[in-house]
Amino acid sequence: MTKVAVVQAASVPFDAKASTQKAVALLAEAADTGAKLVVFPEAFIGGYPKGLAFGGYVGFRTDKGRAEYAQYVAGAVRIEGDEIATLTEAASAHSINVVIGIIERDGNTLYCTALMIDPKRGVVGKHRKLMPTGTERLIWGFGDGSTLDTMDTPAGRTGAVICWENYMPLLRQTMYSKGVEVYCAPTADDRETWVSTMTHIALEGRVHVLSACQYITKEQYPENYHLDHDLPAGDTVMRGGSLIVDPTGKLLAGPVFNEETILYADIDPEAKTRGHLDFDSAGHYSRPDVFKLSVDTSPQHSVSFE
Repeated sequence: MTKVAVVQAASVPFDAKASTQKAVALLAEAADTGAKLVVFPEAFIGGYPKGLAFGGYVGFRTDKGRAEYAQYVAGAVRIEGDEIATLTEAASAHSINVVIGIIERDGNTLYCTALMIDPKRGVVGKHRKLMPTGTERLIWGFGDGSTLDTMDTPAGRTGAVICWENYMPLLRQTMYSKGVEVYCAPTADDRETWVSTMTHIALEGRVHVLSACQYITKEQYPENYHLDHDLPAGDTVMRGGSLIVDPTGKLLAGPVFNEETILYADIDPEAKTRGHLDFDSAGHYSRPDVFKLSVDTSPQHSVSFE
């Protein structure tokens, strides 16, 4: 058995340094209980700007929206930056693997990224969200197949699929085919229906699913965080709903709503093996004579210098 942890907490929106310090404290708390893997929510460092439109209207943008975007960019991080170095040092000091959602800045583009940190090797992988949802596409770039990374952890081979990417069947099949045993789902979806989605994935992939969502209220955002429309849950921006599911669809922890917490569970690697007796979507239950999936894992560049 290996203990794992899922963090449900508020980031410090648009303040990468403060969010990093909070992540370090939560990481240490999880490690002190014996957890060997900890998963943080989507956009924990950088922030999830729920409710902001960034002045994005069909045919034009506003100066106010551009100013909001500049503030958002200032809170993003680079993989080679100080914040990630701080996280890797903390993971090493506490001997714990980390999956954490960040807003990654690369050049002049932002990406919603799930970063994978090994306590001995540092950053060993990342997954950039392939398909930002709805108006997320205004502020985030698209990932490509070169960032479908996994990392080996004491709990098993671990991969990450972010928020509504989990509704992309071909992406899920890709992760199962990569041998993922611990399927991490950092998210901003705090609806009741998310539980059904995570349960389905656990059963479909015969994987342990670790889903992390923030619990954060409007008062934890900066004073200039002004919305054009009321949020579905009033002053609660995201209400959590984090959970851990085993390969049989059994809830091991959560869902928990409307509070900050860390969820824990013990991972039994044999549970996945037992589950494949009668189902393996990437193996004996597939029909390659009828269906084939081709995945391009090469990096995509807009400019190539020969």
